[in-house]
Amino acid sequence: MLVGLKEILKIAEADKNAVGMFNGTGFDSIRAVIEAAEELNRPVIIGHAEVHNVYSDISIVGAAMLAAAKAAKVPVCVHLDHGVTLEMCYRALRIGFTGIMIDASALPYEENLAVTRQVTEAAHAMGADVEAELGKLSTPEAGSTDCGSPTKPEDFYTDPDEAREFCEKTGIDALAVAFGTAHGFYKSQPKLDFSVVRNCAASTGIPLVMHGGSGVSPDGFRQAIAAGIRKINYYSYMSKAGYEAAARCIAAGSTKYLHDVEFAAYQAMKEDAKQAIRMFSGE
Repeated sequence: MLVGLKEILKIAEADKNAVGMFNGTGFDSIRAVIEAAEELNRPVIIGHAEVHNVYSDISIVGAAMLAAAKAAKVPVCVHLDHGVTLEMCYRALRIGFTGIMIDASALPYEENLAVTRQVTEAAHAMGADVEAELGKLSTPEAGSTDCGSPTKPEDFYTDPDEAREFCEKTGIDALAVAFGTAHGFYKSQPKLDFSVVRNCAASTGIPLVMHGGSGVSPDGFRQAIAAGIRKINYYSYMSKAGYEAAARCIAAGSTKYLHDVEFAAYQAMKEDAKQAIRMFSGE
């Protein structure tokens, strides 16, 4: 069933765990994520990142996500991930997305606040919920390179006092915080500062979001959730699982049909998504 971001995060808060958000770049990944959630009987968030719009336009992939969510046996939020332009945020709202992430974190604080408040007012008027970001991850959302660590990671971290003011003035429903994770593939285990999460949870009183979830250890997830993380974004390693399964299918030389390769990728992505959902659920 299609639900809003706030509703699905309330489930996570009640269970004291986190709900996973998985990017769906096409029909195979959408199917993989929804079926993984259904088989585990867990809520899930399916997301379309603005950076992925070049591969699947939101008008097409968004419609598929909404149809899959409405038909799902579990609660599903359809979410715009890292909407960096007002145009994309408003397109997602018009299509019917129930969650919008406005990512103006690259802007100076006051500009981030103003843009976020503008999107939040529009989204709430249309019945959608809003996630924003304060602080910075050390790699871009595209995740095209391996994740490293900045010279001074703390320079990127979210400030709890600033977070409190930001949430109060924007009216957002969830906040993505920076505490040591990064987008893409990790060369080594990231060093996470869970005190940032705990302090931001205490100062804001709203659900917190972990970006760059792929590649974090099970213990890292457990500590992040215990500190207050209620939504975890996960994509890179699920996509990698699909890629590797497709490569094996091609290398085997047993087919000349693209649908066989796509099916192999779908199966691998579903299993990877199930593993992630189990971790986020505390299993």
